[in-house]
Amino acid sequence: MHAVVFERKGGPEVLEYKEVDDPRPQEGAVVVDVEAVGVNYRDVYERTRPGYGADPPAVVGIEGAGTVASSGERVAWVGVPGSYAEHAAAPRELLVPVPEGVSAQTAAAVLLQGMTAHYLASDSYAIEAGDEVVVHSAAGGVGLLLTQLAKLRGGRVIATTSTAEKAALAREAGADEVIGYEGFADRVRSLTGGDGAAAIYDGVGKATFLDGLKALRPLGRMILYGSPSGQPDPLDVAALTAGSLYVQRPLLNTYVRTPELLRERAGALFELVASGRLDVRIGHRYPLAEARRAHEDLEARRTAGKLILLPGERS
Repeated sequence: MHAVVFERKGGPEVLEYKEVDDPRPQEGAVVVDVEAVGVNYRDVYERTRPGYGADPPAVVGIEGAGTVASSGERVAWVGVPGSYAEHAAAPRELLVPVPEGVSAQTAAAVLLQGMTAHYLASDSYAIEAGDEVVVHSAAGGVGLLLTQLAKLRGGRVIATTSTAEKAALAREAGADEVIGYEGFADRVRSLTGGDGAAAIYDGVGKATFLDGLKALRPLGRMILYGSPSGQPDPLDVAALTAGSLYVQRPLLNTYVRTPELLRERAGALFELVASGRLDVRIGHRYPLAEARRAHEDLEARRTAGKLILLPGERS
């Protein structure tokens, strides 16, 4: 079969599309025929950061959708190593059923980022009607979904984006206000009548984290769920006394730590998609052989929405 392999840590150039041996499932696992692969920023970390993800040589990626080879069941998954491939060996406990009305491409595009957005809006800070919240990087894969979920819960969304094109996408997703990153804390204060936001959902990191604390209302929550701009500078906890603030650094794994929790959250997410209440934007589709280009586009922030790879498609 064909897969995308990295032999060493490094830039996008370390990704090679090549023939490898078919996967051999261990006990409790099955072979899945991969129809679509989700591209995530954690995949960048896997090929760049020592001690993160699989050690090279390895097939990159953890998210996808397809069919169980032995039964034809339509499934999707997060957390299955070696997903940038035509076939993968997946533990049964990591597979979730894909309902009618949700395509394999949509399932691969929404599962990881959609479940992330779902726990952020309903658990990290459970948005209530009238709550004003900030969604950073609102035109990204998580941002577009989180904005929609916040609106479904009755929240008022202040979105941050870096370009006019991305601002338009955030508005289409339902954002009430769209602002740039420069001076965003003061803008949030102004837009909330001086009160500050109930929560800031920060998927940016170092570039926005400390300033974000200044934009929170008393008892507000700073939720840092990603850091592509780098890890934030060390936090002086005394800074939280300004409004008795809360800070969380959540991980999806905590919220789907059992097969039951995984299926429950995935099921709720797919129900929203199948019913048309949650729109999934696929920013670009690439043949599996062009995984390197997908990573280049992702790191250069040339994309909006989710990127997916398609095994079997030609360049």
